Amino acid sequence: MGRRSWRAHRRNCCSAKRNFSASANDSARTFFEKEEANPMKLATTYLGFELRTPLVVSASPLSEDLDNVKRMEDAGASAVVFHSLFEEQLRLLRPGEFSYETLTHASAPLEFRVDPKAYVEHIAKAKAAVNIPIIGSLNCSTFGSWQRYARQIEEAGADALELNIYSVPTDPERTADDIETDYLTIVASVKALLKIPVAVKLSPFFTNLSRFARRLDQNGADALVLFNRFYQPDIELETLDVSPNVILSTPMALRLPMRWIALLYGRIGANLAATGGIHHGTDALKMLMAGADVTMLCSVLLRRGIDHIRVIEREMREWMEEHEYKSVEDLKGIMSQKNCADPTAFERAQYTRALTTYPKQGM
Repeated sequence: MGRRSWRAHRRNCCSAKRNFSASANDSARTFFEKEEANPMKLATTYLGFELRTPLVVSASPLSEDLDNVKRMEDAGASAVVFHSLFEEQLRLLRPGEFSYETLTHASAPLEFRVDPKAYVEHIAKAKAAVNIPIIGSLNCSTFGSWQRYARQIEEAGADALELNIYSVPTDPERTADDIETDYLTIVASVKALLKIPVAVKLSPFFTNLSRFARRLDQNGADALVLFNRFYQPDIELETLDVSPNVILSTPMALRLPMRWIALLYGRIGANLAATGGIHHGTDALKMLMAGADVTMLCSVLLRRGIDHIRVIEREMREWMEEHEYKSVEDLKGIMSQKNCADPTAFERAQYTRALTTYPKQGM
């Protein structure tokens, strides 16, 4: 794990600060030249693929443009998760309602924000245009549709599939086990149908996420992507409308996925992908130290542009060089609960410590 002892490593990690002031343009001119001369290895493995770095572009509108996908590869992205193919909620259900039994037997017509045929054709074009893995993303609400469109995405040439199981249970009669069983049934059925790897993108809202993660692993999930973000609606006071409210993430958002990745590392066999709040090289490094195999980028690229991938990679390399790490494998999981010198740091015991150490000036 680098050239330092555990305790010395932790002290240096906590105190080290780096001023990454070089511009993105300067970095772009010399980035790949420096990489060739640098023996440092950022390679990682995800969904069975050997990736050059852990930096993966997560599902976003950016991938709707083929030129953007090419730019992502040029900027150093190791893989791209396509924007999701969403099956709209059935008209006979209330918005946000999800009932596996009802949806499975419903006959109401379906609507898609993206035409399925155009979506799979776009995947085929992207596969022909770039050499990095293309991961499809699918969100359905009927059992048959999960299978049907998963098969089409695989046939289009996608290297893997991310199941974006995004639902808000509103029926008070449905139990946690009912909901988890729905997820597990979807995953198992898609895995039985496809030959390509399957990742599952989750929300953090499960009664016992550790147990559920293990059950997904046992049902064949090749990776877990933590976490999905529910976009919360807002109320327009003047029009009395309920409006969607999309807010891009900030670095503070990384705390929740980082904690759960640290808790799950070494406890399940599936890969762990971190998404949410990764805006700097140091954010990506924290996720890797917690135990992530890859770190996914979305909001930062929407804010700063696709070329910012180069900046994040450069920041990672500079920090690792300063702290004498030769590869991602040297630091992966070293700050997980399994390996951390203080395992309670990720549990409730830390809550009291945080309250007692909070600055009291001006209170």
